[in-house]
Amino acid sequence: MKKIIVTLLVVLTTGIFYTASAQQPYTTAVGVRLSSSNAMVSNAISVKHFINDKMAVEGLLSFGDPLALGALLELHQPLSSPGLSWYYGGGAYLAFLKTVNTTTQKTTTDPNFGAQGVIGLDYKFMNIPLNISLDWKPELNIVNDINFEPAAIGFTARFTFGK
Repeated sequence: MKKIIVTLLVVLTTGIFYTASAQQPYTTAVGVRLSSSNAMVSNAISVKHFINDKMAVEGLLSFGDPLALGALLELHQPLSSPGLSWYYGGGAYLAFLKTVNTTTQKTTTDPNFGAQGVIGLDYKFMNIPLNISLDWKPELNIVNDINFEPAAIGFTARFTFGK
């Protein structure tokens, strides 16, 4: 895990100095995000839509326990390789976590609300409608149970539409 984070940081740092000017190679993408941690928004359906050449909105819907809905505003910066960019941003989430009272054996659903950040790499294959991304998405739960989840590394594969 440390090697992935170090590699991601090296690529992003390099990309800051060697950026290229290009348009995003897709407009909208839908797919699946798989995560390595127990974050509120972990394994999820991902929908990403570009508002302009550098700004995208990503929606995440996570099923199971917890059921969660998240939104991120992402700023993309192209790298020198066509179809490759790095991005960063932030947003919020709302999750519903089931808890069991061990004394009464009753199940309740507790709402959780928090902030999330993201930094990652995004690649669009040129000849096929496929986009992949690797990111780090830490979460800070604010309402109901204050905690921080720093280890949320995720991989996303999406089918692309547009451009």
